[in-house]
Amino acid sequence: QVQLVESGGGLVQPGGALRLSCAPSGRIFGINTMAWYRQAPGKQRELVAAITGAGTTNYADSAKGRFTISRDNAKNTVILQMNSLKPEDTAVYYCNANVLPYGGSRYTDYWGQGTQVTVSS
Repeated sequence: QVQLVESGGGLVQPGGALRLSCAPSGRIFGINTMAWYRQAPGKQRELVAAITGAGTTNYADSAKGRFTISRDNAKNTVILQMNSLKPEDTAVYYCNANVLPYGGSRYTDYWGQGTQVTVSS
């Protein structure tokens, strides 16, 4: 059974930084795109940033210039470095990965449990 395990959320002041990380537990055969989404109260879940297996990245306009997504393919880990945080970045952040489980026959999307990021003074 594959699960995505997230870490790194918390409370930070405006202008501060946080680093989120996510990796799958369980045995896997491969991972395609990995991404971070977020959902603020009363709003729909939205893409923050994504990175393909080849390293191509895609960012929401709100994240460009402040957030950096990266991955360590040897450790199957995706990192979201968030700098210059603003109160409007406050949300639950979810990791998403397109994974081929060991013994599986197709790639499937998995989601983490979510980690709270609060930007407030």
